[in-house]
Amino acid sequence: MFELQAAAKGIEFRRVLAEPLPEVVRADEKRLRQILINVLGNAVKFTHVGRVEFRVSHAREMAVFEVEDTGPGIAAAEIEHVFEPFARGSEASAAASGGTGLGLTIGKMLTDLMGGEMSVVSTPGTGTLFRIRLFLPEVSGAHPLARAEHAPRVARSGYAGARRRVLVVDNEEVDRELLASLLGPLGFEIHQAASGHECLALLPGVVPDAILMDLAMPGIDGWATVRAIRERRLSDAPVAIVSGNAFDKGLDNDVGVVAEDFILKPVRIDELLDWLGARLQLVWHEAAVPAAIALAPTPAGEWALPAASQLRALDDLVSLGYYRGIVRKLDEIVANDAGHAPFANHLRSLAQQFQLDAMTRIIRQAINNSPLAPLAPSPEGSPAGLGRPGARPGDRRAA
Repeated sequence: MFELQAAAKGIEFRRVLAEPLPEVVRADEKRLRQILINVLGNAVKFTHVGRVEFRVSHAREMAVFEVEDTGPGIAAAEIEHVFEPFARGSEASAAASGGTGLGLTIGKMLTDLMGGEMSVVSTPGTGTLFRIRLFLPEVSGAHPLARAEHAPRVARSGYAGARRRVLVVDNEEVDRELLASLLGPLGFEIHQAASGHECLALLPGVVPDAILMDLAMPGIDGWATVRAIRERRLSDAPVAIVSGNAFDKGLDNDVGVVAEDFILKPVRIDELLDWLGARLQLVWHEAAVPAAIALAPTPAGEWALPAASQLRALDDLVSLGYYRGIVRKLDEIVANDAGHAPFANHLRSLAQQFQLDAMTRIIRQAINNSPLAPLAPSPEGSPAGLGRPGARPGDRRAA
């Protein structure tokens, strides 16, 4: 996710994983992902030249995550306020992108709640280093998540009946595109609004069956937008609050949004589809995913694999769930070398069925140059686990 954002800004993103890393750790996975995404997102946001480096190590049940950037840095007099809302130092605050919002504040609070430590050191004009220390005990090989065999599961490939329309309201284009790429292949018609004002302007010209609403937006926030929708009777569609703030879920509100209507970022496809299925009373088209997915061999008995750099780029797009990006990358791989077509076509068929877990395993086995033998899907559709080459912490669902 962040390699793509960094590349779009023309800066480098590095990952340094200190081996050995455990396959599975015990943690509150959603909160851990939220902490890391908030800190990484902040680093990429404020770095305009140079790089962002993400380092991970694990020893004696303690995980250390470091995020170092070559951004503007923070003055010594201001660093004690860095975890306060909307603060990041005077130079950063003056930037067009504004302050950090609540990201670092939430990350620090969640780290504290998990019994960990988050610290920061910075040199103005040079960069900033955030360090997160968390007690993440390794799960033994006897735990179900640490075993390769899993029961067959069910994948949703679409739904019965008329096409449903979903309005996605979020000021972050990456987040909007992610939801569009998740829902579009399943048959949903997606409309997007980059702000609360734009959302109100679209209604009632666009008549959505469901609305996915971010909260922290410029102009009017998500709550005010939902309130205006209801007061002006622009739509009576069910609304899901899609927010990166774990604490919003417990807030009372006057627009009828209940706890079940909150979906925390980073969005899990199954959680989102469960919500849409319940609110829109969808009947899903389901197909059992076999416990093992094997690559059909070429006549020569082997796949012609793309270069490792191409595979890693494809792996990132699959981890993000960016369907259109995946298809474009596969087209590029075949255009560069037609000999890669059997490999690319197999992955394309999996992408069309949204079997991202199977794609992840195939790609990472290819990166590791291990035999492309029968592949067991990860639990609940999650990508391959923490500690494998090319994997990112948080990809594996924690125990």
